[in-house]
Amino acid sequence: MALENELKEMLVRELKLEDVNPGDIDENEPLFGDGLGLDSLDAVELVVLLQRHYQIEIKDMDEGRTAFTSVKSLADFVRQRQGES
Repeated sequence: MALENELKEMLVRELKLEDVNPGDIDENEPLFGDGLGLDSLDAVELVVLLQRHYQIEIKDMDEGRTAFTSVKSLADFVRQRQGES
């Protein structure tokens, strides 16, 4: 759960999500669309953040689409990729 909380705080801080409290983000809530409301520019920024904070690269759109489904899927993706290195 610590990684999920860290990711929530990073999303709010780095993507400058106004009026969003990290503690209020449901880890299963979609990051895009009706969920957290992120858009394609946020997706690009998220790729950069993963590279900067976790030294993880998203190699293709399918990989990113799966990883960016929710905070939980993003945390699972980070754990998996860190386990590979």
